[in-house]
Amino acid sequence: VQLQASGGGLVQAGGSLRLSCAASERTFNDFAMGWFRQAPGKEREFVAAVSGSGITTYYADSVKGRFTISRDKAKNTVYLQMNSLKSEDTAVYYCAADDSYFRLIRWGPRDYWGKGTLVTVSS
Repeated sequence: VQLQASGGGLVQAGGSLRLSCAASERTFNDFAMGWFRQAPGKEREFVAAVSGSGITTYYADSVKGRFTISRDKAKNTVYLQMNSLKSEDTAVYYCAADDSYFRLIRWGPRDYWGKGTLVTVSS
């Protein structure tokens, strides 16, 4: 079982990036999916989550109004559209999956983490 994140890179402040997270199994289509990030010297923090149905989303206050999480069940893929990027968004971004939407948001996933993708925002 794998979660493969991609789409990171270098972007100027104010720019946009879209991250993708592809799940290796269709069973993840019923899981809540989320994004977390870890900046240099800081702890990993929650960014955004989408419920298994894709209807409900939740965001950290720091990204609300700038980032949008979505999922395409036909492609087993979750996206994070990041707009109006700031230097403080620089971090390694990780996707995650859990069968509990609330556990994913509150504590992070019980089992499933993807490898990170680096986002660097230059000021």
